[in-house]
Amino acid sequence: MPQSKHGRLNEDMKRMVVAIIGEMKDPRVQGFLTVTRVEVTQDLSSAKVHVSVLDGPRSAEATAEAVAALKRAAGHIRGEVSRRMHIRKAPEFIFLADGGAAYAAHINEMIEELKDNE
Repeated sequence: MPQSKHGRLNEDMKRMVVAIIGEMKDPRVQGFLTVTRVEVTQDLSSAKVHVSVLDGPRSAEATAEAVAALKRAAGHIRGEVSRRMHIRKAPEFIFLADGGAAYAAHINEMIEELKDNE
């Protein structure tokens, strides 16, 4: 699959997953849940979905809870993606915690500390 087509598929899949997660009623996936990126394999057999939750000091715990909830709902999400995108076989979704937002917050705190020490 050409690179541009694969990138477009990743973004379309991300858009669909975000819409489906937004419609879920599970309280563990409500709030500031963010799908940072979706990586679909070349053979379309699986897709890694990186998620993070911005919940202040307990963001790591909230992200772990959200990932657990999404893993339980992976079959539902897969079926909905297949139905909405009109594809016969949807990839298997693998939900992973993304620590990028927490890492960025940590770096910002370090920069603020450096500014205060000057």
